[in-house]
Amino acid sequence: MSQSYSTFRILSRLAILCCVASGMLASVTHAQAPVFVITPETSTMKFFVKASVALEGTFDKWDSTLTFTSTDVSTGVLDIKIQAASVNSGSGMKDGKLKSKDFFDVEKDPLITFHSKSITQTGPTTFEVKGDFTIRGVTKSETLTLAVAGAGTGSGTITGTMAFDRKDYGMNSGIPFIKIADRVEVTVDMKVKRVSGPPIDLKK
Repeated sequence: MSQSYSTFRILSRLAILCCVASGMLASVTHAQAPVFVITPETSTMKFFVKASVALEGTFDKWDSTLTFTSTDVSTGVLDIKIQAASVNSGSGMKDGKLKSKDFFDVEKDPLITFHSKSITQTGPTTFEVKGDFTIRGVTKSETLTLAVAGAGTGSGTITGTMAFDRKDYGMNSGIPFIKIADRVEVTVDMKVKRVSGPPIDLKK
């Protein structure tokens, strides 16, 4: 057997071992990352705008994911996708106006989204989530303030608020006979369950 052939076999075995080790490490790393499921069916996504006539409601169709690469809370990524056309204010007239090109423009931009860029723990059960908020095709940085109940138990509730100026996103119009403010407040109430992996390592 030539020396070059022996060297080739040794290098091949080393390559195979490296691949196996890499796969095992990836599996271990994945196993150590908690996996959460958010259930929209038992959660709510609400909005409120100060107005001369009550302007508040919910979005009936949306989904959200919360993923981590480790037990460190800062590795988390929160994604929220809302079907803008599912807006429900309890008034067909208001809903029609909100869906129009003056506001959500649902035909052109059907999704309202939030994609987190950072999660920072600010207290034993509170968090600041900064991310990209997109509505009407316009994306800006916004902050979602969250509080968690039931942390470490395997299931719990994440509640939070975010406020933004509607005119920053091109919603400059009003609603006939209704005086509305520029500030829009969004409230989330999400039911979360850890389906695998260890709990998040939170600061006390």
